[in-house]
Amino acid sequence: MISIHTEPQPSDLGDVRVANRAVVLRHVRLHAPCSRADIAARTGLNKATVSSLVTELIDRRLLRETGLTENRVGRPATMLVLDGAPYAALGAQVAADELVVLAVDLGGNRLLTWRRAFAAGTCSPTDTIHALAALARRAVGRVTAQGRAVLGLTVAVPGLVDAAGTAPLATALGWRDVPVAAELRAALRDPGFTVEVDTDANLAVLAEQRHGGYAGTADLVHLAGGAAVGAGVVAGGRLLRGSRGFAGGIGHIGLDDAGPACECGRHGCLTALTGLPAVVRRLLPDADGPVTDYLPELERIQVMARAGDATVLAGLAEIGRDLGRGVAVLANLLNPEAVVLGGHFAPLAPWLLPAARSELAARTHAPGAGGCRLDASTLGPTAAALGGATAALSTVESGRLPAA
Repeated sequence: MISIHTEPQPSDLGDVRVANRAVVLRHVRLHAPCSRADIAARTGLNKATVSSLVTELIDRRLLRETGLTENRVGRPATMLVLDGAPYAALGAQVAADELVVLAVDLGGNRLLTWRRAFAAGTCSPTDTIHALAALARRAVGRVTAQGRAVLGLTVAVPGLVDAAGTAPLATALGWRDVPVAAELRAALRDPGFTVEVDTDANLAVLAEQRHGGYAGTADLVHLAGGAAVGAGVVAGGRLLRGSRGFAGGIGHIGLDDAGPACECGRHGCLTALTGLPAVVRRLLPDADGPVTDYLPELERIQVMARAGDATVLAGLAEIGRDLGRGVAVLANLLNPEAVVLGGHFAPLAPWLLPAARSELAARTHAPGAGGCRLDASTLGPTAAALGGATAALSTVESGRLPAA
């Protein structure tokens, strides 16, 4: 469903006009404001083709003119930027304790972000999907009231997802063989726009590659933290999926056979050592009963760490070491330019990163960790939903015009 490509190139094969629209849209997204002449010079398309494509894209309100610039040799040029005011794309994420829906415009600017505390880990898949559909319908109502058409919805799930949008296994939610995309389409009553599903890690790395601190990086990993831990991997500019779409399952690599039990049935997995429930159990042993909303507990850990609580600081350092061991596996196997920590790892990064970086340096075979940097994501807790909305823009960005 999702592919992170290098810059589209003009083509003489297939639907040339569609391919060339994609070239123009990508150039404007990356270089706006820019002129028609700029586009022709930088993309290799001839000026007549660019003029025709730009006229069409302005007519469909995907581009707009912003006026003249005179800071150039020759005649003043009319500058272009993305428009997309009539359009919105939706992303959503399902976690063990929350549902999130987010909307963006064509330029990736956020139109809304809604979070609902929801104990998906203890509810049935059907109840969770219906709750998500209700939140998505509200978001659709909000953006359509602004005069926008919805281009699509992509949902992030913390588990395995196949090409049909089914989750064969999502241990953090207690799901097995759940046809998420099909059930969500039915719950939305066949909404008239595409509904897709992918893993939270895959969508989060898409958001990182587009909007994060390592935007444009060709070899990048987003390590998604939460009740499950997973890796979204961009290698050579493309999302790494594997033969069945199950790549990135770093959360269930065994680090300590004598370690704590994992929901997958084994012991000492990265998730069992560093996942959000494990962090809360380790650092807040006095937490009352089953946790259904982890956000207050995560905030409590941060307060205690800032106050210098010795037990919490020692526990975070130990978790950081476990995390660094897992990141070292990624660095040795993939040699990424960076591994970016998301989910609950990001707000805890000031206390996790020192030990994690030391462990990464000690356990990678290549000198200097092979150049791999380890940093916290700057995208906040809704990175997967942002990636979902970004993915929902892919049809238009590939040069296919939205329905008139």
